[in-house]
Amino acid sequence: MLPKIIPIIAGLTGLFFLYAFIIGLSWSISHGFAGVLGGLPFAIIIAFVLPMATYDFWDSCIREKSDK
Repeated sequence: MLPKIIPIIAGLTGLFFLYAFIIGLSWSISHGFAGVLGGLPFAIIIAFVLPMATYDFWDSCIREKSDK
């Protein structure tokens, strides 16, 4: 079994790249051809997706699981 720190570091790295990509994509859509109102649906979707990804990281890597 891996030490606890390795999944945390890998998860944080993946979460960082996910956030950077999705926020950059949202910024690009909003400041590009679609405009602010055209990028609004995407921004609303990522407002739900990024917290879910963060919760999944916390649930998978940080939370202490009791195997009952």
